[in-house]
Amino acid sequence: MMNFHTENKIERCQWPGEHPLMIAYHDNEWGVPLHDDGKWFEFLVLDAFQAGLSWKTILLKRENFRAAFDGFDPQKIARYDSAKIEKLLSNDGIIRNRLKINATVTNARCFLKIQQQHGSFDRFIWQFTGGQTIVNSFRLSSEIPARSPESDAMSKAMISHGFKFVGSTICYAFMQAAGMVNDHLVSCFRHSSHQ
Repeated sequence: MMNFHTENKIERCQWPGEHPLMIAYHDNEWGVPLHDDGKWFEFLVLDAFQAGLSWKTILLKRENFRAAFDGFDPQKIARYDSAKIEKLLSNDGIIRNRLKINATVTNARCFLKIQQQHGSFDRFIWQFTGGQTIVNSFRLSSEIPARSPESDAMSKAMISHGFKFVGSTICYAFMQAAGMVNDHLVSCFRHSSHQ
């Protein structure tokens, strides 16, 4: 039997699959140019925790992370002590990885320093793409790179400022999430809407 609804089906990138949370993230957040420091820090935390894991795993725990990490407030996280870190390590609602939890505290302190030095983290981070979104025109998911010269430069700069879990691949995912690069496939309905 023919399905008459397929003609009107929205075309999107393949990676969200059928999961409603992934689809909502893809349709409403991923690739939208970001200029809010609070959101920047949230993405920095989540992308660090994603290292070695699927984005779906992180997305399903996002609200648990938000609750556990004081709403992703870098001022509060920068003051976490060993007792707070032990408490986080016993929280089964998040990824209980000591290196990543310690990195989040370190990154909060580095983030605050960047804000002081540059006026905002946003001003610092957008320098790597000259303040503009790099619009790619990929037709296949397999064409999308894992890193770029811009993510290499960002990674090097962030490491020099003391950030952890900011290798080039993580930085590229960070750039994709925050709309510094538009890696929606050209067939995706979100590709042209971000230009």
